[in-house]
Amino acid sequence: MAETLFRRLIEVEGLNPHDWRIESAGTWASEGLPVIEEVQKVLLQRGLDASHHRSRSVSQMMVASNHLILVMEPDHKEALQVEFPLYASKVQLLSEMIGETFEIADPVGGQSSDYEKAADEIYRILQGGFSKILSLGFNPER
Repeated sequence: MAETLFRRLIEVEGLNPHDWRIESAGTWASEGLPVIEEVQKVLLQRGLDASHHRSRSVSQMMVASNHLILVMEPDHKEALQVEFPLYASKVQLLSEMIGETFEIADPVGGQSSDYEKAADEIYRILQGGFSKILSLGFNPER
């Protein structure tokens, strides 16, 4: 959801999402799975389509080649910082983009309202933290 929602925010801010490197990966994700139905429904309600997305796990190449790695949970942050110590400073909680430190609960297995709440929270944080995301070096590829 975060990748698709951030792409939308880039457009809302008047930037071209194709000029940006925006990737999504899971800390312990299985490879190649489509977006689950509940996520697709929530995104479609917002006029967004993630049907092309396939899951993948975080790799060293991905971490090394991106300016900023945003995660939802403190455990994810710690795991990535331990696994990729050279890039530990790149790894931040999404909530830290608005000056707070809290977990964004994974809605998987929950009610439709849990997915809607997660999407709303992610988008709110992306909006509120947009300038900080930019300042941390999440810059368009040229």
